[in-house]
Amino acid sequence: MFKAISSLRKSLVLPLHSNIRTLQTFSKYNAQAASALREKPLYQDEEYADVDWDNLGFGLTPADYMYVMKCSKDGEFTQGEISRFGNIQLSPSAGAIYEGTKAYRKENGKLLLFRPDHNAVRMQLGAERMLMPSPSVDQFVDAVKQTAYANKRWVPPSGKGSLYIRPLLMGSGPILGLGPSPEYTFIVYASPVGNYFKEGIAALNLYVEEEYVRAAPGGAGGVKSITNYAPVLKALSRAKSRGFSDVLYLDSVKKKYLEEASSCNVFVVKGRTISTPATNGTILEGVTRKSVMEIASDQGYEVVEKSVHVDEVMDADEVFCTGTAVGVAPVGTITYQDKRVEYETGDESVCQKLRSVLVGIQTGSIEDTKGWVTCIN
Repeated sequence: MFKAISSLRKSLVLPLHSNIRTLQTFSKYNAQAASALREKPLYQDEEYADVDWDNLGFGLTPADYMYVMKCSKDGEFTQGEISRFGNIQLSPSAGAIYEGTKAYRKENGKLLLFRPDHNAVRMQLGAERMLMPSPSVDQFVDAVKQTAYANKRWVPPSGKGSLYIRPLLMGSGPILGLGPSPEYTFIVYASPVGNYFKEGIAALNLYVEEEYVRAAPGGAGGVKSITNYAPVLKALSRAKSRGFSDVLYLDSVKKKYLEEASSCNVFVVKGRTISTPATNGTILEGVTRKSVMEIASDQGYEVVEKSVHVDEVMDADEVFCTGTAVGVAPVGTITYQDKRVEYETGDESVCQKLRSVLVGIQTGSIEDTKGWVTCIN
């Protein structure tokens, strides 16, 4: 009997000891992870990270470091710092707006940023709409520079892609009722990326959506926040299941005027005139959009911001999309109701001419006479 009881006690105690050891190991790992986030980072010496640059897609491949900066409800941001990429402590009742910009590598290895100050201003405008404090332009740009430099080995070789940089502003303090957060956190992280669309630089096939709308007058369609993008997911998923690249959305009132695609602005070419929907609060004011408009004007095109009727789109010579993620992407076909229209594409297209100039400036192969590019090393 004594031996049986002794054996039973051992069978109960051993698993307990094992679980305790497991918990101790887990706690030690968490403590090390937390310590790693607090420690001043030592940047990697390798020129490049271990990445297959030739097959780089547009997905999250976390680079080494991110930038974190806190703000109390008084609206003053503390001094931010670079830390190892990792999870953060966050209240479950948090919300966010975000930006997207890129770092490019020149042939000589130097890193370039493209108009990050414009992303900073757009975040400020979005934060004002959402009643949030926001970093100053200098704070924003400095954070982006630090993040890009800290992750320089993750910037693809010239022509192989870019380092996508995601500045994120979120309410991180707890709140139950409807009102501003008592605390905010600003984070900048990065990921190397290739082409946004699976088609690469091949022409896109778009579908004009008539059931769902992306934004409404007086809403947050002009703000780069999750409230701007979540509404497109259902229509986008349905379109992709039917073989389309993306969705073109119409205005929410008459459903006859073009707005934008799920993640990019749209341009319509007819002869020497390039039209794009006006930013009236329902359309995001893209930095790439603005840049392409200026490049097109420099090349002698008449660039018009206006309400673009869907019939004009179906009668256009060319259609193309612009955005930080997508760059300048040609549209091969658009399907509206029971009609499918094909558009001009190729090396001699307006889209390709504008894209060549934009990419040349971004990557340093064309002289930047506009002051758009910032060299960070």
